[in-house]
Amino acid sequence: MLKVRKFQWWQWHPHERGGRDPLHRDRGQSGAEYAAVFGIVAMIVAAIVGLSLPEEEATGLKSAVCRVLHPMSGDEACATGDFADGGDGGEGGGGGGEGGEPFVPNGDPFEPARCLLSQDQTKTTIVVQILFIKISSTETVKLQQWSDGTVTLERVKEAGAGVTASVSAGIRGLEDWGGSAKLSGTYMAGSGSGGQWLFSGNKTGDPQKDLELNLEDAKKFTEYLKAQDDCNSRSGRSELQMICSYHAGNKKPDLPPERAPDVDITKTSVEASGNANFGGKFKSGGKGGKDSGDGPKDLGKISGELANGTMTEDVVVMRAHSGPNAGKVTFVYTFTVKGAGGAGGIATGERMQQVAVTYDAATYDQEEADGKAHRPEKLVITTSEEAGGGGGVKVEAGANAGPVTIDVGGGGGSTQSQIHTETAELVLDNDADSVLVEDWLRGNGDQPAKNPLPSPTDAAKVPGPDASPLERLLYEKGKLSRLDYNANTDWWNASLGIGFGISAGQFTLGFKLFGIDITHEEKSQTITGNPTYATGPKNGGARPWVDWKNCSKVKPIPTA
Repeated sequence: MLKVRKFQWWQWHPHERGGRDPLHRDRGQSGAEYAAVFGIVAMIVAAIVGLSLPEEEATGLKSAVCRVLHPMSGDEACATGDFADGGDGGEGGGGGGEGGEPFVPNGDPFEPARCLLSQDQTKTTIVVQILFIKISSTETVKLQQWSDGTVTLERVKEAGAGVTASVSAGIRGLEDWGGSAKLSGTYMAGSGSGGQWLFSGNKTGDPQKDLELNLEDAKKFTEYLKAQDDCNSRSGRSELQMICSYHAGNKKPDLPPERAPDVDITKTSVEASGNANFGGKFKSGGKGGKDSGDGPKDLGKISGELANGTMTEDVVVMRAHSGPNAGKVTFVYTFTVKGAGGAGGIATGERMQQVAVTYDAATYDQEEADGKAHRPEKLVITTSEEAGGGGGVKVEAGANAGPVTIDVGGGGGSTQSQIHTETAELVLDNDADSVLVEDWLRGNGDQPAKNPLPSPTDAAKVPGPDASPLERLLYEKGKLSRLDYNANTDWWNASLGIGFGISAGQFTLGFKLFGIDITHEEKSQTITGNPTYATGPKNGGARPWVDWKNCSKVKPIPTA
């Protein structure tokens, strides 16, 4: 049985023994992560408070989000959009997905075989809150188009649980009008499972035509899965379920994959988040709060979200049964920080660092049973950076019945953003390189994996005298690539809650007795610009970046 191992986000421990639940080992870190997220939100809120003019608000807030998410970039880089650390921002960049190396493209062994052309992601999250406890259920579906004409469909369902709390305070000078700001935070841990299906059955000799046919098969298979899920959810006679399944089977494409996925996926995640709201309370007795009777009474409130921030750690294990990576197991560890600020969602930003390491599954399982060190066959480091903005609103209105409040919230919007992705891929075809990478991952030696991860852009430069062995290996053998995407995200949210508040002077500690929150997000990203990769070292100098022809020869197909 394959076991999921948990490690610090900057350091991999796939060999760790002892059988401890990875989610349990994270509990000691929750305080630091929780505080860090509140720091992100607080910094964004501080930036908002210091702004006055509407035109300055848009520019200043984008710069503030940039400085929070990219503290090493500097004010000038944030103002111009030129980020010094050149991160990435996609859900998987070029060269790091499922797929082998069947040939040497264009005669250059340093050119990756394929890239991600586009991705359509749908994510629905339902959160139920009882007192300070939150329980969540999330389903994520991804449809990915690749430059070799193949298409992948991925679906993962995840459940999580955690704690949440909030604190609010009146704003100086606005107390009589009920002006207030609220800061809340949540810490959750979850796990899930799912699968990935590969559509590569159409082989006409033209990758563009293959992509069209395989995408059509993938869409049909998606409809089949939805219909089959509907049949499985129905109760009643087995004969009726059989009839339902028969009609669902008619939706299968001409070249369907197996009902079982090509890749089994298991996932664990830890998330810390926070948000800030600003609004006002309605009181009896006029805005001065004077009442000839028992004094002013709170009648209700209305507020809108001004800023939010999230840190997420994901561990995904992908075990391939068929396809080009059959018999392989890949561990993917992702650390993401993202935030948004401004009434109406003026600015958003996200940074992601990811490590993926692949082993022979049978060998890995035997080494695990024998307590031996593992020998990875492939390492992929991906970084991404996303920045953008758009319109939208998220508001909450409530009415008081003594200390109990009834809140109804909702909103929606659309965001346009740009994503920059960089990938460094190492095929470990000898024991020396495999041992070097494994030691780096599990923290052996003087230069273990750390934050930040080695930058693919920096890997193309001549290593300095203090460069680590891994950085030198990336320079000498790594397949380095850079991609840019345009992305559009549409979302909506609806919530209902019954709450309780305890006041202490100007501050209020509030919590929900019961609440339900539903968020739906659809995100589409499409490759843009000129994809590039780094050729091999030239006479001991820097590795030049050139056009990635194997990536640009096929165009993504719109799915809308």
